[in-house]
Amino acid sequence: MAIEATGLVKRFGDMTAVAGVDLAVKAGSVTAVLGPNGAGKTTMVRMLTTLSQPDTGTITVAGFDVVADPTEVRRRIGYAAQDATVDELLTGRENLIMIGELHHLGRVRAKERAAVLLTQFSLDDAAERVVGKYSGGMRRRLDLAATLVATPEVLFLDEPTTGLDPRARNELWEVLDTLVDSGVTILLTTQYLEEAERLADHILVVDHGRIIASGSARELKRRIGGEQIRAVLRDRSRADDALRLISEATGGEAAFDADADAVVVATAGGAAAVAAVAGALAEAGIEVDELALRAATLDEVFLELTGHSADAAIEEPV
Repeated sequence: MAIEATGLVKRFGDMTAVAGVDLAVKAGSVTAVLGPNGAGKTTMVRMLTTLSQPDTGTITVAGFDVVADPTEVRRRIGYAAQDATVDELLTGRENLIMIGELHHLGRVRAKERAAVLLTQFSLDDAAERVVGKYSGGMRRRLDLAATLVATPEVLFLDEPTTGLDPRARNELWEVLDTLVDSGVTILLTTQYLEEAERLADHILVVDHGRIIASGSARELKRRIGGEQIRAVLRDRSRADDALRLISEATGGEAAFDADADAVVVATAGGAAAVAAVAGALAEAGIEVDELALRAATLDEVFLELTGHSADAAIEEPV
């Protein structure tokens, strides 16, 4: 395991930010910690990266105890916080060289490492430009590059794409794919369901400082009833007939989504159930604009588990 933690607790006065978290992250994998703002994600990462000590619990990162051997842990990790930490008055190249020298790489080695990272993060054209003139996406890529100067074994990313436009977000995801292919272990926090599903081998769902569920995206979706059949009606006046026919065809309890003019029913029947619904509707002369079988979304999983959506912030001093 690249990261192991047992019984993590962190309090701020009377408020418990992290309430007994256990986690284990395999080397070379990507784990996403998914939860709303204020759920305790940043507090957890700060403990894992030696920036804050747990009130109780133990943490091992890259084989070293975070409390007993913080220096050894820091030598083996990279950490990109929510806010970029690069110097806006320096160029992109100067930032990376400076960080390399701080890691005792030496001037020549620091320059070589900076050149490699600028190319890897598609920043060659902006290498001599001061960072203050970078776009948000460019600055975030440079910030991530800075965490990799010392080739860490384990990379921690705290909401890496917050504030980025869709294009910049996709570009950063592609960079993370490359890092995983090279063997880096990544733990990232996010409130974006799409990001967790796109990047992570394993997802931890966090709410009010606790891990309330874990598994792959597919495993989590299965927890709330598998698949649904969705029939978008061309004529909503036939909704009652469609509800009855679809319920009979699937053996389930269909519901009508008035906003979308759609009848929805949970099913374990797969394609056969879709065929039965299609036949029943066609025989009754009920036309549909769409008839589809779909899995539950992570948003629906989160709502089912917590009672609120993943983007609903909660009060918690992180």
